[in-house]
Amino acid sequence: MLAYDQFDTPHGTMLVTATPKGLAGVYFKGQKHFPKKREWRRDARHPMLRRARRELAEYFAGKRKRFDVPLDPQGTVFQRKIWKAISSVSFGRTLTYSEIAKRAGHAGSARAAGAATGRNPISVIVPCHRIMGSDGSLTGYAGGLNRKRALLRLESAP
Repeated sequence: MLAYDQFDTPHGTMLVTATPKGLAGVYFKGQKHFPKKREWRRDARHPMLRRARRELAEYFAGKRKRFDVPLDPQGTVFQRKIWKAISSVSFGRTLTYSEIAKRAGHAGSARAAGAATGRNPISVIVPCHRIMGSDGSLTGYAGGLNRKRALLRLESAP
């Protein structure tokens, strides 16, 4: 059973979910692949959810560049490798899907890496907004390209 909570950010309402092991999801309301609630329980006091809300608030305020909350994303082995590679992209940096595939040990799998990136269940904290097209262009983001631009602007501010 997942615990969940919702809170407002400068870029819209976010849903956060957690297992006893760690954060399982961070979603902007209305984004692609937004989960359907199943047997979830709302728990604003859940330690992982409280920690995630605090760290995200610090990030959006420009006071945090790295997240420490434990993660427990659910996905295929390949997806988890891609998400781990995405997590290694530093604040203020960007990489291409091809580079992410290579970091994950799957050189030549840029398209598959792109599909796995699009299914990232932990927005912002697993920073898929930092992944670009091969020519450096902004490409798909489940939370919307306007949010992707805004997050990249936030990270480029002095």
